[in-house]
Amino acid sequence: MPALIIVLAVLLVVAIIIVIASIKIVPQSKAYVIERLGSYKETWQTGIHFLWPIFYKISKQVSLKEHVADFPPQPVITRDNVTMQIDTVVFFQITDPKLYAYGVENPIMAIENLTATTLRNIIGDLELDHTLTSRDTINAKIRSILDEATDPWGIKINRVELKNIKPPAEIQDAMEKQMKAERQRREAILRAEGEKSSNILVAEGKKESQILEAEAAKQAAILQAEAEKEARIKKAEAEAEAILKINTAQAESIRLINEAKPEEAYLLLKKLEAYEKAADGQATKIIVPSDLQGIVGLVSSVTEAAKK
Repeated sequence: MPALIIVLAVLLVVAIIIVIASIKIVPQSKAYVIERLGSYKETWQTGIHFLWPIFYKISKQVSLKEHVADFPPQPVITRDNVTMQIDTVVFFQITDPKLYAYGVENPIMAIENLTATTLRNIIGDLELDHTLTSRDTINAKIRSILDEATDPWGIKINRVELKNIKPPAEIQDAMEKQMKAERQRREAILRAEGEKSSNILVAEGKKESQILEAEAAKQAAILQAEAEKEARIKKAEAEAEAILKINTAQAESIRLINEAKPEEAYLLLKKLEAYEKAADGQATKIIVPSDLQGIVGLVSSVTEAAKK
């Protein structure tokens, strides 16, 4: 009886161990491929599952995260017969664990070989210069071809990048010399354009300066002419006013003389004074009236009469 109890206890412990071992938890971003008696049964996703012992087993644990495969440099030949070394980086993700488990024996090696052959085919249609400047085009073509080829393997190709492109040393030296010559040519062009722009700016500055000087001279001449005009107008107005005053004074004097009714002798004296002033002037010709002698005699008589 005690032996039976021991056997039952052992069997119970074994059963508990088997049950606990049969409970499987699939973590996040994982998938388990389950086989039953050697054939595919199902794919477990994230969560808790129960695995029947002996009959069922986990055939493959698949990570659903994005994978990165960095492949070593591959020799490729361009259309102009230049041999280069190009290494690639492939970003892929497993979308179907069943196809990934049963589609190809070694998926990473298969992707590497497929990448190398595809790269050789694409580079063989391009020349060296085009190869160096068409990274995006080459990446897109390789990704499209790899994605289509790996689809039966349950793999999705997300990105393909050309990591390094290494031409031969002599080609690289020639390219560096070409780049140096191109930089020198651009520098000379930029310097010439700068000198051209500087000369244009200087010429435009001189032109604007001359225009401004001409405008200033013009304005100065206009202002000077207007000033001279104003001065002449003021002078003419002053002379006209003076003449008007003189004429007014003379008219007043004549009026007063006429009102006083001067004698003949007074008028003769005024005539002589006028002749005297005329003789003292700068005139080169003097017109002497014919009755000057009679006037002089009359003045003498008037003078003698005044003395008496």
